[in-house]
Amino acid sequence: MLSWALLFFIVAVIAAIFGFGGVAGTAASIAQLLFVIFLVLFVASLLFGRRILR
Repeated sequence: MLSWALLFFIVAVIAAIFGFGGVAGTAASIAQLLFVIFLVLFVASLLFGRRILR
């Protein structure tokens, strides 16, 4: 998940350099959404992983 977010971020940066504002904005939004989903799943796995061990 994090690798996909990084990929879309790189696409957004390259598109912004070449002047494709719409593509850059869309790719940046997708990257931001994927990063937030990654963070939520990461925190959930930390919390639930500790409960199973106790």
